[in-house]
Amino acid sequence: MIFITAKFEVRAEHADEWPQIAAEFTQATRAEPGCLWFDWSRSLENPSEYVLLEAFRDGEAGGAHVNSAHFRAAQEKLPPYLVRTPKVVNVSLEQEGWSELGEMAVPGGEG
Repeated sequence: MIFITAKFEVRAEHADEWPQIAAEFTQATRAEPGCLWFDWSRSLENPSEYVLLEAFRDGEAGGAHVNSAHFRAAQEKLPPYLVRTPKVVNVSLEQEGWSELGEMAVPGGEG
């Protein structure tokens, strides 16, 4: 699995609309056959910062993502709304999805 975390600092005047601004890219990426998840969260400390957690089945799926038409469209559309170039962490893992955080196991909770 390819796991990517990226931080996007959105211009303050566009921060509230960022989910709608990125919606087409988000929907198209989620529809990719190799996409495991593509989820945005907003920082509690900085309301202009969005964190993107994304995962792809393997390197081939990740390559298909960055070579897609919707990725190229996002490269054109999204940067004008940003303060700076997004920061990213990109790793390959030998796992297929989320693992449970055993240190915070919920008694009787479902996995």
